[in-house]
This record gives sequence, structure tokens and C-alpha cells, in this order.
Amino acid sequence: MASSKNVVPEAKEALNRFKMEAASEVGVNLKNGYNGDLTSKQAGSVGGQMVKKMIKAYEESMK
Repeated sequence: MASSKNVVPEAKEALNRFKMEAASEVGVNLKNGYNGDLTSKQAGSVGGQMVKKMIKAYEESMK
């Protein structure tokens, strides 16, 4: 069973900064805290941008 505790507390803040950066790149206005007013399309575009950036970073590290 997975634990909801953060193994590395600093990772949560880094991931939040990464999410905010991705959101601004795709033009979605995220707020700190609750963002339940976003459409599925907006939330998906943020997640998709995050994945694209992670894949690009991985590919760059393989060079």
C-alpha cells in the first residue's frame, strides 16, 4: 500500500514550481491551493506540458 507521506519534502516544492512553470507556458492561470475550477482541457494541457518537458530533459541527458 502506498504512503501519502513525502519521502523527500523538497521534491513537493520543486514539483509545484515545475507545474506552475508548465501552466504559464500553456497559458493556464494556476493558483496556489485549490484549482478545481479548471476545465479538463486546461488541466490536461498542464500535465501534457510537464510530460513533454520531462521527456525532453531525459533525451538531452542521453546525449
